Amino acid sequence: MLGLFKTKKKTSNATVLVVDDEADLRCTIETRLKWNKFNVLTASNGQEGLELAAAEKPDLILLDNNMPVMTGIEMLSHLRENPDLKKTPVIMLTAVCDPQDIAAASSYEVADYVTKPFDFADLITKITQILDKK
Repeated sequence: MLGLFKTKKKTSNATVLVVDDEADLRCTIETRLKWNKFNVLTASNGQEGLELAAAEKPDLILLDNNMPVMTGIEMLSHLRENPDLKKTPVIMLTAVCDPQDIAAASSYEVADYVTKPFDFADLITKITQILDKK
């Protein structure tokens, strides 16, 4: 009988959009997120990610910066202009650790900035903490 009144965490079945041009990394992240009970959407560039975000309204976005077609910062700029997506938490997940890129991402109020390579357990913890605050 105990536990019947537990509230369901916001992370249960939350949808995470992974936007990264590296197919192997995208697949690995997708697999690890699914192991942790997340629904996962994937896109290979910023334009595709923006279109998928608009159509699916994910709970959180993992966003690379250096991508073809549209960079992560450009996608982030468009997300913040869209009333339906401007509050969506974004974690930049990128190899770029240049102070100017970090400042640009921060100006769009990213939830976190994680550099590659990264620890998956730490990433899952960050995602969970961000979604639990939502």
